[in-house]
Amino acid sequence: MKAIVALNSGSSSIKFGVYRLDQDHLPVHSAGGKIEKIGIAPAMRIATDDGEVLLERAWPDGAAMTHSDLLDILFDWARDHVEDHAIVAIGHRVVHGGTRLVAPERVTPALLDELEALSPLAPLHQPHNLVAIRSLARLAPDLPQVACFDTAFHHDKPALASRMAIPRALHESGIRRYGFHGLSYEYVASQLRQIDPEMAQGRLIAAHLGNGASLCAMKDGRSIDTTMGFTALDGLMMGTRCGRLDPGAVLHLQTQLRYSAQQVETMLYTQSGLLGVSGISSDMRELESSPEPAAREAIDLFVRSAAREAGALCVALEGLDALVFTAGIGENAPAVRAAICARLAWLGIDIDAASNAAGAPVISTAQSRVKVRVLPTDEERMIALHTVRLLYGDPS
Repeated sequence: MKAIVALNSGSSSIKFGVYRLDQDHLPVHSAGGKIEKIGIAPAMRIATDDGEVLLERAWPDGAAMTHSDLLDILFDWARDHVEDHAIVAIGHRVVHGGTRLVAPERVTPALLDELEALSPLAPLHQPHNLVAIRSLARLAPDLPQVACFDTAFHHDKPALASRMAIPRALHESGIRRYGFHGLSYEYVASQLRQIDPEMAQGRLIAAHLGNGASLCAMKDGRSIDTTMGFTALDGLMMGTRCGRLDPGAVLHLQTQLRYSAQQVETMLYTQSGLLGVSGISSDMRELESSPEPAAREAIDLFVRSAAREAGALCVALEGLDALVFTAGIGENAPAVRAAICARLAWLGIDIDAASNAAGAPVISTAQSRVKVRVLPTDEERMIALHTVRLLYGDPS
């Protein structure tokens, strides 16, 4: 009896899923959860699909606990949890695969070196993805590990969608628009093929709205264009990231205000977005409950950013048939969904207020020219499926 663990290791959190494999090697979710507030006061919560809490643990004085320390604890729990199922592999989300890595790969020392070289392109994510891989290699050196790349879903988008208007030699050296959140978009596309094939085949924008946020334009379940580009800074305003920004502003910071490259990077990645505009928080829930005008301004700017980018993707799609909201804000913030759809009403979007407030699967009215869904994402399941396919072939 076999099991695998899927890991999504970020800068301050680790999401994970444990999957038992059935006789056909199909992954069956057994438990999952999240470790939050790493570096501050870590807290772990693990539950089954039906909400049964299997473990809750917190370390109020655990600011010094590292990702590696917490992964030790998680891996010990996972081995105990699966009991008679042997853990046979670990799958990982890796944010940046560059130009070469367009499909999941088994981790080797050479692959780790290649991924390390890409860390400057995803400084908030890639180093923590690799820490998880190295930590598990230390804990279980003979256990296969599989890297699944967030850029892979976008690798075959139209050539023009990967270009920036820079010298050709720079493009050919790898400075191009990659796109991210690919595991989330791949999951959304796969689910739509099952529950709403007509929507899956149409002109679709998927909105992955969370602390990291992006939009993806799809036709027939394939990426046509996306808002993130060379790095995960581009496109939508996010929790702490700026989103689309005039490059001249960066030049001004460096030449006139004498910011160092490190100061610019810190500001763009960790001090901007909802946090920077509000001065209060990067958490949409806190901003929605705040009476401060700056909180309202941050939400309004987020909505404007999402609607503006969606309008641009309609050009790439030559119209729009469907819109899907997913990820933390997309799944759980009905007021934000309603505000974005109101700005896109010119496309023929008409939202049913009661359905939207309830988070129903379909929140558009029967009269709406564009069908609008709310669809929870599951990046860990995509990691599990990719891991199984690489090791055992396609279980379907």
